[in-house]
Amino acid sequence: MSAVVKIDNLSKVYRLGKIGSQTFSSDLKRTWARIFRREDPVIKYAEKNIRKEKGDSEYICALKDINLEINEGDVLGIVGKNGAGKSTLLKILSRITSPTTGSAKIRGRIASLLEVGTGFHPELTGRENIYLNGAILGMKKSEIEAKFDKIVDFSGIERYIETPVKRYSSGMHLRLAFAVAAHLEPEILLIDEVLAVGDYSFQQKCLGKMKDVSKQGRTVLFVSHNLGSIRALCDMVVLLEDGMIKYHDTAQNTIEYYRNSFIRDIGIKSFKIEDNLDAYVKDIKVTDLKGNILTIIPLHEPYRVVVQVNLNQEIKKCILGIGFSTLENIALRTIWSKPADLERGEYEFTFTEENIFYTGKYQLHLGLSMIDGKIPIQFIKHAITLEFEEFVDSQIAIDSKSGLIINQGEIQIHKL
Repeated sequence: MSAVVKIDNLSKVYRLGKIGSQTFSSDLKRTWARIFRREDPVIKYAEKNIRKEKGDSEYICALKDINLEINEGDVLGIVGKNGAGKSTLLKILSRITSPTTGSAKIRGRIASLLEVGTGFHPELTGRENIYLNGAILGMKKSEIEAKFDKIVDFSGIERYIETPVKRYSSGMHLRLAFAVAAHLEPEILLIDEVLAVGDYSFQQKCLGKMKDVSKQGRTVLFVSHNLGSIRALCDMVVLLEDGMIKYHDTAQNTIEYYRNSFIRDIGIKSFKIEDNLDAYVKDIKVTDLKGNILTIIPLHEPYRVVVQVNLNQEIKKCILGIGFSTLENIALRTIWSKPADLERGEYEFTFTEENIFYTGKYQLHLGLSMIDGKIPIQFIKHAITLEFEEFVDSQIAIDSKSGLIINQGEIQIHKL
């Protein structure tokens, strides 16, 4: 098979705190470096994009030395943690942004679904946006008309097709955007995580359509945190880590390698403290009832999740949500604290229960919001990885002196 996407030594550098990555001085230095065949100075001084670490350089490398060939008809999955460079790579392939060094050669027409509603004009109706997107893809009006009924039927929003898309919900945006991208016959289809917005039945419908697209000899690049969907759809998978290709193999082997990488992260918080927000999570830990840090939680024994939150101002009806999911990002449950009016200061949210999970590793996510959850303040995906394991000789270590009553599913709030 011939390659429809060929990426050679591609790197992308961003300048922190600035619009645009270059200055006149840096452009001049880069020109001289090219003339004398020296290493690009921007790449030379750029640091890895590790969000939870502070660096010395004003440049960060979102992607570094990416080499990849994708053949016609391939269904390639791209996985990695937040900030690994997945979306940046698709934006370069979509020509939304350009690489700092290297090249990405593409043969064929591309349709991109990178963000919900991308490419839609909010003032135009659904019908008008279908024709607009078709024209952008280089299709004739007769071609779009031939596909129009199938697009509308697949989207399931026929009743609203004459309504301006600015009145669509995010789910309706997704339905129409995917229907357009999949049915207007691009040679290459790029999809970045947006399917998470849709309901389960529509997600399955989209996965089925992507399989059909690949069988027709078209190429699909699929970015997702849902490893189950990646496993079901993709033949090969690339794992990105800190902007570089860490692993590239079959879907089964790459997913297994990726899952195993979580072992070293058990019990370690994996988020950057954003202290510029009205309220922000400062720390999280998992302990037993005596306050001892746990890296492995025994089954059927009580444990406690302790989340330290700082408030830079008074928050009315502040709520903390704690969510659990599998490593494949399948949601299991979410627990919310009761709305509370909190003054400025430092607080500790504690959730205590007897472990009810099966043996294995799980992701814990955090969400801060106000006014009954309608106004989000901060959402932290994959805040910490937990492991639950059954021990034959385990003893339930309840501290009788504490007088603690375990309220399963209830979060307590204490001012520090």
